[in-house]
Amino acid sequence: MNKLYYSYEMCKNDTLKLLYLVKDFKADALLSIARGGLTLSHLMAQALNKRELFTINSISYDRKNQKESVEIFNIPDLSSYKRVLIIDDIVDSGKTMKTILEILNNKFPNTKFKLATLFYKPTALVKPDFYVKETDIWIEFFWEVDVQIDEENKEVKI
Repeated sequence: MNKLYYSYEMCKNDTLKLLYLVKDFKADALLSIARGGLTLSHLMAQALNKRELFTINSISYDRKNQKESVEIFNIPDLSSYKRVLIIDDIVDSGKTMKTILEILNNKFPNTKFKLATLFYKPTALVKPDFYVKETDIWIEFFWEVDVQIDEENKEVKI
């Protein structure tokens, strides 16, 4: 399987590109998809000086394997916001993002949602409004692989 190790330096450079792409949307709030979007959304919130940063949880992968069903929980109250930028690291199959968008649009019909990601796979069910790169390979993000816990030996590996 082709893989790309996505380093902090690459992320920093691509975050600057993504910030440029989203600037005209003028989001009232940012919504991070936990866990993949947390690092990116934190960087973007800092750069945009935006304190209105929320998270929503989704579970669709067990490490590298896609699960049969998608779990969405911890949905924040976004009813007082007109424009919300959803932030995630990648739209892979698009299954999770499609479900999230359906839930958010049903729950908050007066809110405009736009999606920003670092990566997008053209075969996905959903295309982000803003993205930096298209890919067809597996991305190993630094926040997923640089620090891991070895359960067997009870050690943290860096």
